[in-house]
Amino acid sequence: MITSLVSLRVQQLVFASSTSSLKLTRTMTTKVHVIAETGFGTGTNELYDRARPSYPTECLSYIRQVSKSTAPLNIVEIGAGTGIFSRALLAHSEWATSIGTLRAIEPSDGMCDVWRKTVDDSRSSIVKGTFDDTGVEDGWADLIIIAQAYHWCPDYGKASAEFSRILKKDGAVVFIWNLEDRDGAGWVAQLRDCVEAHKKGTPQFRLGLWRKTFSTPEYTSLFHPQEEAEWAYHLIASEQIVTDRAQSKSYIAVLPPDEKAKVLENVKDILERGDGRVWINKEKGTYQYPYKTYIVVSRKK
Repeated sequence: MITSLVSLRVQQLVFASSTSSLKLTRTMTTKVHVIAETGFGTGTNELYDRARPSYPTECLSYIRQVSKSTAPLNIVEIGAGTGIFSRALLAHSEWATSIGTLRAIEPSDGMCDVWRKTVDDSRSSIVKGTFDDTGVEDGWADLIIIAQAYHWCPDYGKASAEFSRILKKDGAVVFIWNLEDRDGAGWVAQLRDCVEAHKKGTPQFRLGLWRKTFSTPEYTSLFHPQEEAEWAYHLIASEQIVTDRAQSKSYIAVLPPDEKAKVLENVKDILERGDGRVWINKEKGTYQYPYKTYIVVSRKK
C-alpha cells in the first residue's frame, strides 16, 4: 500500500540514431544468468512472490497512456516471474476493459508454476521463453512490458530485434523496476549496502548496464529514443517484510546457510538501530519503507 506519492519526473533522453535498416531474423538464445537460474529456481519462488512488492497504481495508469492502439490490446509480458505485475495489471481499473490477451513469457519453470497458481484470468497465459526468443508471432503485440527483469538480459541487440519483430507498428516496450530508495532513510542505505555486498557480479538494475541497449545498432534503427519516468513513495515495512525481501534477492538465495544467516543477523541489527526510521504504527511494528519505481518507454519506429 502506498502511503505517499512524492514526485514524478519525466525525462526524454536523446541518443544518436541510425537510419540503417536491419533484417529481423529470429535467433534463439536460451542463455539465462546462472545466479538468476539458481536464485530464482524451484523452491525459491513462493518466498519471492510473498516478499516482493507490487506496483503503484499511478505507474499502471501511466503505462496505460503509453499505448496508442485501440482496446482490446494484445500485451506481451516478458520475464513475468511469479505474476506480481500480471496480477496488478489485470486488476487495475484502467486496464480492466483494455486487455484483450496477456501472453506472459518466463524462462524459469518454478516461476511459471507459481504464476499459474496465482494468476486466474481467462485473458492470460504463460509459456517458457526468453528476451530474444518469445515465440510470439510477427506484429502481434500492441505493448511489451518487462517488470523487474530486463537487467538480466544477456544480449540487448538481439532483444531489441525481437521486440520490434513482435510489436505492431507504433507499438512500444515498457520497462519497469521497483527499488528501495537508499536516499529515503539511513536504515535503507545500510540495508542495501549489507545485501548488495553479496551480488557476485550479477547485472543488477542499479548498475545501469541495461542502458547499453539504447546505443546498439538494432535499437537505434528500430526504436525512438527512450522516455523515462520516476516515482518516489513509501510502502509499509516491518521486520518480517524487510527480512523476507532481503532473502528473496537471487544472490542471497544462493548463499550457503551460514553466510545467509550472517546476512540476516546484520539485517536485524540494522533494523534494531533504525536510523531515520519513520513509524507508521510503533505498537504494531510498522514503519515507512522508502521506494522508487522507474519506467522506461521505447516506442517502435
